[in-house]
Amino acid sequence: MEKTFNLTRREDGIALLVMDVPGETMNTLKAEFADEVTQVLEEVKADSSIRGLVLISGKADSFVAGADIGMLDACKTAEDARELSTQGHKVFAQLEGLNIPVVAAIHGACLGGGLELAMACHQRVCTDDKKTMLGLPEVQLGLLPGGGGTQRLPRLVGVTKALDMMLTGKQIRPKQALKMGLVDDMVPLSILEQTAIEMALKGNRPRRKPKLPMMSRILEGNGAGRNIIFDQAGKQVFKKTLGNYPAPDKIIDCVRQGLDKGMEKGLQVEAAHFADLVMTPESAAMRAVFFAITEMKKETGAGDTEPKPVKKAVVLGGGLMGGGIASVTTTKAKIPARVKDINENGLSNALSYAYKLLDKRVKRRHMRATERDQLMALMTTTTEYKGVKDADIVVEAVFEDLNLKHQMVKDIERECGEHTIFASNTSSLPITQIAEAAQRPENVIGLHYFSPVDKMPLVEVIAHAKTSPETIATTVAFAKKQGKTPIVVQDCAGFYVNRILALYMNEAAQVLLEGQSVENLDKALMKFGFPVGPMTLLDEVGIDVGAKISPILEKELGSRFVAPSAFDKLMADDRKGRKNGKGFYLYGDKAPKKGKKVDETVYSVLSINAGADQEHTQISRRCVVQMLNEAARCLEEGIIASPRDGDIGALFGIGFPPFLGGPFRYMDTLGSRRLVELLEGYQHQFGDRFAPCDMLKKMAEQDEKFFPEA
Repeated sequence: MEKTFNLTRREDGIALLVMDVPGETMNTLKAEFADEVTQVLEEVKADSSIRGLVLISGKADSFVAGADIGMLDACKTAEDARELSTQGHKVFAQLEGLNIPVVAAIHGACLGGGLELAMACHQRVCTDDKKTMLGLPEVQLGLLPGGGGTQRLPRLVGVTKALDMMLTGKQIRPKQALKMGLVDDMVPLSILEQTAIEMALKGNRPRRKPKLPMMSRILEGNGAGRNIIFDQAGKQVFKKTLGNYPAPDKIIDCVRQGLDKGMEKGLQVEAAHFADLVMTPESAAMRAVFFAITEMKKETGAGDTEPKPVKKAVVLGGGLMGGGIASVTTTKAKIPARVKDINENGLSNALSYAYKLLDKRVKRRHMRATERDQLMALMTTTTEYKGVKDADIVVEAVFEDLNLKHQMVKDIERECGEHTIFASNTSSLPITQIAEAAQRPENVIGLHYFSPVDKMPLVEVIAHAKTSPETIATTVAFAKKQGKTPIVVQDCAGFYVNRILALYMNEAAQVLLEGQSVENLDKALMKFGFPVGPMTLLDEVGIDVGAKISPILEKELGSRFVAPSAFDKLMADDRKGRKNGKGFYLYGDKAPKKGKKVDETVYSVLSINAGADQEHTQISRRCVVQMLNEAARCLEEGIIASPRDGDIGALFGIGFPPFLGGPFRYMDTLGSRRLVELLEGYQHQFGDRFAPCDMLKKMAEQDEKFFPEA
């Protein structure tokens, strides 16, 4: 059996301990490595000719990407999880306890358990490469660093910076890592190994205290000062999580206890808290999401069909969406993009959009100006169909007008090659209708981005009945290169995300018209776990956009999509939301400097008397069950291929709470019987828009789950 850790002795007395997990593209830490590492360290201890040890990765582009998350699912009890953490503590303590210098040579991902391993070494040197990132992202899985990270990081970089890293899961670039004292040196990859060897030969022991500004030193240097930091961190955490995520509070407690009562006590607390978190439903849901994303990365979206390479893209329309699509094509996918618009103004907007995003990175020193200019050179513009003949994919981002989109299809079939894919970024028009104008309908597909394109991770790839598997696979691969998570959905009005969102938004509007205040409505859904409330979301997306989509959904899908007629009054009052400074909230000069304030005049426009606020759970449940019912209906109709895809679509497309795992996992938590009971109760009270779909009713009879194995 091949070993993961191999020891090589050099003539100068330095030994290289190379970690290379056989058959894996990246190194991850597994429980079964403990005996192997212990054995190697015993060998090092017994050999007096070894003067220093350098720990380095055998993988080309990663140090250690973290611990193998699969180990956690094997834990049947909290005691199993605690044992896992304690085992890691023992191994890292053996490494740290060696009486010779131990240096970690870091290139590529050094995350989670990987960084904990590096911090157990006496010194660290990393490459200046952009692939090198250091971090403790466990909080994003509902966990805390369980290999001593909550104890070693604060002692290395100080309490404030350590909490910031652990509570956000953010990844640190090499330059930042050096500045904050997380690493002791930063060098080009070509001299990484040699530098680490020289550090080990010098035998310097690490700095005892982190590099901190004067004020931080004063605060962090005593218990009372640290308590101020911990209390502030706790308040900030609650503001963001509203108590929905248990991990951040436990991270704060580990750091507090470790610094107040010593490292040994801190490690005991860390192992206990880690074990508790592994067993929480929140962490189980977030780990399931992690596995789903990992699985999806390997799929083409079209079975065994392989994608064709995309060497050039064309974007039709230089507006906000077009500019965003062109930007992620050039800057993330590194694919040349030609933007076509009818006027120069649209083209300059697209160029400006991309330039501003790149320039921000230059100003933050995350990118060189020359690199920015090279990426900008990949984007070209035209007001006529010139330089488009060799395009492999054309992404259309023009107005939601079927005749205009038909014209675009004809233009592209005339001006481009027979193989060129026509991908429409429509948010509501069925792709089947757009493809009616095509001579080559197999090349027509939907590619629905969410705004703002540079930030929103999801795209819906929409296949109509005649879309070829090759077109699907190529479009999915193109979206992945743009840094997106694509889900393949079948064609229908609203597709998947906007369809489930529409019913949720409509119900929130009904609740508002019954006399709830805008603030209480938004707070209720944020307490449920959404990043923003429905009225804030409507202001951000545009009230006018919602008004355009509703009639299309109603016409194609039926009366349950009827939007409240009172909302026509908002349009009559020219309320479009943030875009024109007039919506549910105040904008511009009228808005408060901090936070946001409701525009009270909206109540009179809608003829509402905002009365007594309902309890938050009552409001959120009524809105959310509409979304759940429609999600199940989309699965029933084959619009989405699986509950997994439905969960990822809702998580990444509309910010469904990650700690609930997505609508389908949440339905399993509620239970199909309970959900049908709720829906039928609301149906009796409010009407047939709440009628449970057939799939849910059948599942309720058998008490079935969407994820029976979970």
